[in-house]
Amino acid sequence: MIHDRYQLAFKLYPYARSADQDAAAPVRHPVVVLGGGPVGIATALDLGLQGIPVVVLDDHEGIGQGSRAICFAKRSLEIAHRYGCGQAMLDKGIIWNLGKVFHDDRKVFEFNLLPEEGHRFPAFINLQQPYFERFLVERVRQAQAEGAPIEIRGRNRVDQVEVSDSSALVHITTPEGPYTIEAEWLIGADGASSPLRGMMGLDFDGRVFEDSFLIADIRMVNDDFPTERWFWFEPHFKSGASTLLHRQPDGIWRVDFQIGWDVDRKTELQEENVRARLDAMLGDVEYEIVWTSIYTFQCRRMKKFRHNRVIFAGDAAHQVSPFGARGANSGMQDVDNLGWKLGAVIRGEAPETLLDSYDTERVHGADENILNSTRSTDFITPKSKVSHTFRNAVLDLAETHAFARPLVNSGRLSVPCTYDGSSLNTPDALEGGPARTRPGSPCPDAPVSDGFLLDGLGHGFKLLAVNTEVPQSVLPVVSVSTESDPEGALAQRYLGDATTAVYLIRPDQHVAARWSSYDAEAVSEALSRAMGKV
Repeated sequence: MIHDRYQLAFKLYPYARSADQDAAAPVRHPVVVLGGGPVGIATALDLGLQGIPVVVLDDHEGIGQGSRAICFAKRSLEIAHRYGCGQAMLDKGIIWNLGKVFHDDRKVFEFNLLPEEGHRFPAFINLQQPYFERFLVERVRQAQAEGAPIEIRGRNRVDQVEVSDSSALVHITTPEGPYTIEAEWLIGADGASSPLRGMMGLDFDGRVFEDSFLIADIRMVNDDFPTERWFWFEPHFKSGASTLLHRQPDGIWRVDFQIGWDVDRKTELQEENVRARLDAMLGDVEYEIVWTSIYTFQCRRMKKFRHNRVIFAGDAAHQVSPFGARGANSGMQDVDNLGWKLGAVIRGEAPETLLDSYDTERVHGADENILNSTRSTDFITPKSKVSHTFRNAVLDLAETHAFARPLVNSGRLSVPCTYDGSSLNTPDALEGGPARTRPGSPCPDAPVSDGFLLDGLGHGFKLLAVNTEVPQSVLPVVSVSTESDPEGALAQRYLGDATTAVYLIRPDQHVAARWSSYDAEAVSEALSRAMGKV
């Protein structure tokens, strides 16, 4: 059931006939992206802002209905900000810092997601996925007006692909008939059911969880609930084995009820049954139901994300449970990793083998997400009497003993992956440097004299000089001083026990190398390694 006022579907890219449909032979494009969701549009935006022509094919004409993903992490907002639309997302989203965990009718403990200051963006916002997608598309339109070679084709359904060593033929159906184009590089961002993956005879490996969750997005009238994430284990109101509640924009609240595996979905989705669960939970609160759905989930991934000229990203490449908000957020990290590498290869600045590092690094990221997501799910939905007893013992201890609280897992929330062991990393040469900014790590933001550090790092490779002078040479240099940050965040995050530091930062703002002082030969070698040339 969907209330009319909650329709967030927009025809942002209605069908329009393309010149390719009238061409005598298939037109060749540098990059074709399958899928107009957040990962597909973000990929097009990343490449288009580099000046690389890209075509997005989507079988719909705009963003979908319902909230779907609603939690977007700091890292996704930082990536979107670099694309030029992060602030719009922040302005619309609901910032939440505090989470509370309950067992039965007791509060076990609470946690704060912002333990430190000095960041432009919060740890998380709640924002319905259709809004997230709309802000990306709006930024695409602005970029197109500025000359970015991005094209989005709605109601262009891909029915067949023929992959060779040098390209892929893409067979498309439209309201006006079929046509074919050729892609030098084909990006599969077509979702968890990925038709492209099926066409290529590829599949997932992993685990399917035998449990069901009922989503109810509701609009409450005169609610007294604070803007916090509340999670109940075995709630006293008996509406499910576990329940999650948190606020979204437009006065909407998301409720997730764990309802078990052997359920009749049609019966559970009947309005009177949904209301029975909500009434038991909320008591005498007036509300309207605006969206309901039932989902199950998997923790799975493809064996490889790169298959020669075809590369998979987002849910098409990997799936996790929704606990921890690792789906859309990991997809944005896929884009961030892939975009600069594919751009460098297309421009002839790096060998094709650089794209193998996308596969190894993001498979590493997917495995980390799957591990955390599986642990969360096993804690939330114990499958044996022993694990259930252990889970409840941890909850009882956590109520009065701080040491047990880290063991409580109601969904370890998404954080960006550190690419330890990547072939693109240079061995750490900053003695006493902080572990959080070791090679392979995403750069944490920090306050600097003119704003925030990540704004200065921007796009492309950069040298970051902290409390030291570095000559402007092959790479742009960003010079910062800890004197501009009396609170010490910059020193804590980038110096540790060192007094000076020089960092080589990748275009996706991960650390490629670091030293205590500048050495031109060392920088040159590290840059070659980070570009896949060593």
